[in-house]
Amino acid sequence: MTAPDPGTAAENPFPVRAVSIRVQNWIDKLGTVWVEGQLTQINMRPGMRTVFMVLRDPTVDMSLTVTCTPELVTGAPVKLTEGTQVVVRGKPNFYTGRGTFSLRLSEIRTVGIGELLARIERLRKLLDAEGLFDPRLKRPIPFLPGTIGLITGRASAAEHDVMTVAATRWPAVHFAVRNTAVQGPTAVPQIVAALRELDDDPHVEVIVLARGGGSVEDLLPFYDETLCRAISACRTPVVSAIGHEPDNPLCDLVADLRAATPTDAAKRIVPDTAAEQALVDDLRRRGAQALRNWVLREERVLAQLRSRPVLADPLRALTERGEQITRALAAVRRDVTRLIDVQTERVGHLAARLATLGPAATLARGYAVVQTVPAAGPSRVLRSTDDAPAGTRLRIRVSDGAVAATSEGRADGS
Repeated sequence: MTAPDPGTAAENPFPVRAVSIRVQNWIDKLGTVWVEGQLTQINMRPGMRTVFMVLRDPTVDMSLTVTCTPELVTGAPVKLTEGTQVVVRGKPNFYTGRGTFSLRLSEIRTVGIGELLARIERLRKLLDAEGLFDPRLKRPIPFLPGTIGLITGRASAAEHDVMTVAATRWPAVHFAVRNTAVQGPTAVPQIVAALRELDDDPHVEVIVLARGGGSVEDLLPFYDETLCRAISACRTPVVSAIGHEPDNPLCDLVADLRAATPTDAAKRIVPDTAAEQALVDDLRRRGAQALRNWVLREERVLAQLRSRPVLADPLRALTERGEQITRALAAVRRDVTRLIDVQTERVGHLAARLATLGPAATLARGYAVVQTVPAAGPSRVLRSTDDAPAGTRLRIRVSDGAVAATSEGRADGS
């Protein structure tokens, strides 16, 4: 039975040195690489021939140990400090004695301000294209938030300004403060963690991200893509108060409200008690004055209406119409009376003419009407002597009455 290959079975294991040498040989084949990151934990002591540093990726929680000669650090174009953004050239090394991996640097280049601004501009265009700066996504800031989340540096001037100004304007204001690093390689992870913690707190109604002014290098965490996306993902409104008025990091564009300074953030979030009371008093005064003006205006309208003839003397129209009716009635009476008089006079004339032409007048002049009175039937006017033979009963009517007579026949000599 053949023995298993070394390292493939528990019966024939590799010694530690063999594994370390194999890993070293494999890593040595990688050659040199260019890497970009932020320097942290620069360990440079007098007399040491090797400088130990950590090169960190600011967007994620990853880092890499790097080493170099002291001359490489002292001869850098700018002074290397924690948080400096650099591009390094180095060769991966595996130290078999300690079993550690590092990057041995042969060249260090700092990222200039021009390159930083160019990268920031590219990131700005990317986030803008994705809609993170869209004004329609901005959430309104509550008028009087119950609890304000504040992310700032510990014992910083920004924290003092925000809390002092807010308490002066509204003494009952309450803060939930989260102190984090606000520059350097650890700032972004700490700020993002604090954002998530405050966003998950149901009592926090608005979150303020505050920091004092500084150079572009100092404010680099607030240009970070991870922080910008974390602000955009918050359900709670976020106020960015970074630096001074000229400073405009990318988180200002993503936040729901940009404040020029931390003091300005406190003024824009918390209402001023005195100003609000003055506003209420002014509104009450203006409302009362408007009401008085309205009453006076309506009184003038009523006075104008009352001064009109129809309302000043409501019966005047009826009185005028009554007088017209009275005059009309009088005229009608005069006309009727005149008409009656004319007709009465006419009737009188006609009656006189009728009386003159009637039989009564003839009788009054001495004439008489003779009627035969038969035994049966109506009386008839005697028109001929032949109608009254002897013995015929007659009725003779004169002006003052009638007499009865008997005919004796025709008279001689008639």
